[in-house]
Amino acid sequence: MELDCTSSNISQLSQASLVFIKQQAKQKNINLSIKLAAVLPELMIDERRMRQVLINLLSNAVKFTPEGGSIILEVSLKEAIAVSECNKKDVTHWVSFAVIDTGIGISPENLKTLFQPFIQVDSAFNRQYNGTGLGLALVKRIVELHGGHVHATSEVGVGSCFEINLPFNESALPLPKRLSNSPSSSISSLKNDNDETLFPPLILLAEDNEANIMTISSYLQAKGYRVIVAKNGQQAVNLVQSEQPDLILMDIQMPEMDGLEAIQYIRNEKFTIPIIALTALAMTGDREKCLAAGANEYLSKPIKLKKLDTLIQQFL
Repeated sequence: MELDCTSSNISQLSQASLVFIKQQAKQKNINLSIKLAAVLPELMIDERRMRQVLINLLSNAVKFTPEGGSIILEVSLKEAIAVSECNKKDVTHWVSFAVIDTGIGISPENLKTLFQPFIQVDSAFNRQYNGTGLGLALVKRIVELHGGHVHATSEVGVGSCFEINLPFNESALPLPKRLSNSPSSSISSLKNDNDETLFPPLILLAEDNEANIMTISSYLQAKGYRVIVAKNGQQAVNLVQSEQPDLILMDIQMPEMDGLEAIQYIRNEKFTIPIIALTALAMTGDREKCLAAGANEYLSKPIKLKKLDTLIQQFL
């Protein structure tokens, strides 16, 4: 495996990883929280691989945490002296990611084999959970390729903590000035499931033109929104039911089920999600047709992205 390392924002990486498991946690009524150090450095990492690592640990936490439990992702900065393992001369700090759950827990003897490939803890308590036993071995390997290390602590019936430490060299990527006066960063208050910085609004883009999909979705993601795409009206209806987005951008001319039918179906199902209709057919009466079907607003193509953003903000 070769790493593709770039300078990455740790806060955004952590929040994006939590977003990925939000729906799984919601189904089990598990409370998701995040604790972020007041200031965190940029890290030179393979962001895709590290997101894979965090999602793996968070997914495991959801999988092994009973209904009504809680999971915290805590991200902090430690001076290298404070972490005795794997200390290297060019490491001034460690960035620590800790996934803490109130799950079923792991016995001390099983903790020893946890990161070995193709081994899954086998007990009457958790035999119901399937898996290849490869996940944690890959987590360990990816973290070690970054020069870091993984540590797990657990208590049966109480919960587990999986901690990743990644090396950070202050001379390579200097710490923000606010942090240099204090030996450790303060932890921000816990952000709950409804916090918009943790779970930014989800927008459903129903559009069948690839160029439009790329342009609009890239713009919205750059503005901080999450975006899911449907390429016809039926897909849009299905995604509304499964994902319940915060806002819908609905192209009118689409195959299988067109935008007007999709809007009517969504409204008949009693969904009150704001819908902005998008159409290239800027004909007299088009706006009225869209509004009559149940759209909240109408934009004709080519779309002015700034105007679209202003509309979205008004509805959200």
